[in-house]
Amino acid sequence: MPESNRSHYEVIIIGAGSIGTPAAFFLALNGIKTLVIDRAASPGQESNKRAIGGIRATHSDPAKIRLGLRSIEIFSNWKDTYGDDIEWYPGGYVFVAYREREEKILKELLVKQHSFGLNIHWLDKKQLLEVVPDLNPNDLIGGTYSPEDGSASPMLAIHAFYRHARRLGAEFHFNETVQKFTMKNGEIQAVHTDHATYTADIVINAAGGHARQIGELAGLDLPVFPDSHEAAITEPVTRFLNPMIVDIRPAPGSSNFYFYQHLTGQIVFCITPSPNIWGTDTEETSQFLPMVSRRMIEVMPRLKHIRVRRTWRGLYPMTPDGFPIIGYAQNPRNFLLAVGMCGQGFMLGPGVGELLARLVLNETEPDDEVILQILSPQRQFAGQEMLK
Repeated sequence: MPESNRSHYEVIIIGAGSIGTPAAFFLALNGIKTLVIDRAASPGQESNKRAIGGIRATHSDPAKIRLGLRSIEIFSNWKDTYGDDIEWYPGGYVFVAYREREEKILKELLVKQHSFGLNIHWLDKKQLLEVVPDLNPNDLIGGTYSPEDGSASPMLAIHAFYRHARRLGAEFHFNETVQKFTMKNGEIQAVHTDHATYTADIVINAAGGHARQIGELAGLDLPVFPDSHEAAITEPVTRFLNPMIVDIRPAPGSSNFYFYQHLTGQIVFCITPSPNIWGTDTEETSQFLPMVSRRMIEVMPRLKHIRVRRTWRGLYPMTPDGFPIIGYAQNPRNFLLAVGMCGQGFMLGPGVGELLARLVLNETEPDDEVILQILSPQRQFAGQEMLK
């Protein structure tokens, strides 16, 4: 039984980041009494504010493609629907191929991507240079172009979800740390923090890089491991670049890198480190900027004169196969997992948040079942996501 009407909620979400805050919005939109608990002082203070803002449905599997398409629909219509400018810009994504290996990978993925409704096409060298004239033409074979992908401001977006979730009745408790659960009859009976005790019908783990520790409180060993990634932003310059450029060629120190020009003119860029940098260290390194600068200038020589303003480092909560974990735990059965976004929480957040609301309401749709099967907490974690 609930301790009191004040301390009992239909849903408690742990984490007010890229997943937890949109989930709170969609739950509140459906009249669900929701509490969000976060140890930080405001929403989006962990991985969300360190995201570079790219939003794509260009993935290699039907689950993330469908979640990505829905997220793009929500982001792109947000200003018209709710009035907030989240700096949405539909610049698209380009995956470049300078070698036959990458050409083969990208062309093979096109078959699957087309089958799930993605607007994406292979462009040869001449066609690609018409879309991105400043690409280095030497050895360029071509690339894929998905014009409906885009970008937005992670902080503006998270605060928009937060404000509207609160307007609809969701509660947010900041500077509050979850310390333990009380378990009874195979369910989480109570959530204990350093401030209070709450009860709920359903508890959602949306704790990002700290999801594994929250899982341990419920006796789960979640395969979610933080991996440090560095990023940077330049001074603003006149627009010359529309799509996000992604180069999936491995090189010493990185397995891929990507950059784009934000709506406000800055170039924002990031690498995927190789080998992975496991752990929770978010201190910048001296190796990142020289390494990524060389790679970027090789692909787009025009960038060599632009000054970098700031670097930072964030955490990608990785899973063994590169796919998120979404669904109910077997035990405790009222513990709903939305973890392991592999650095794509911002771009998938609205679609995942909406899905979580349907799970809570027990109103899942046929397409949801495909997503939930692929991203199930009980899966084998075999294989690898190709465009993580």
